[in-house]
Amino acid sequence: MAKIFNAKNMDFELRNSPIPEFCWHTSPNLSELAQSKVLNFQIRSLDPGKFSYPYHSHRNAEEMFVIFSGSATLRTPEGYTELTEGDIVFFEMGSEGAHQLYNHTDQPCCFLDIRTDLGLDVCDYPDSGKVNILPFREIYQADARVDYYQGEDHVSEHWPESIIHKKKSL
Repeated sequence: MAKIFNAKNMDFELRNSPIPEFCWHTSPNLSELAQSKVLNFQIRSLDPGKFSYPYHSHRNAEEMFVIFSGSATLRTPEGYTELTEGDIVFFEMGSEGAHQLYNHTDQPCCFLDIRTDLGLDVCDYPDSGKVNILPFREIYQADARVDYYQGEDHVSEHWPESIIHKKKSL
């Protein structure tokens, strides 16, 4: 069954952050209302002088913005581009798809934010060096990366001696 949503008929929730420059309004989670299995989508409104989420990319999700009204400046690895009403922007997986919006105008910018949801995603934040494991929102500093086998050199200590000795006697 088709689900129809219209931004004019929605209540938007204000989403503040501890950093005042990151502030936006968002619709209810439309993907939940539509019972979507692989798309996550909401309508967002970005106030004048505000930034969207921190500059980021997705390792396991594609994302798209459809600008309904107003305009904003888009930051990508290629630079800065003004988006206006009617623009559709696609962000690929990986660092090439990094993005962030800034509303440089005196009017709100309203847009549809669509992202694939394959169950698990990792976001990278180049400006702050963070990594975010979604949907759990486990956030780490990327420079804490270690070798896969670090700390595993005493593996036999975690096993019962009866099993370890059994192998040695064979």
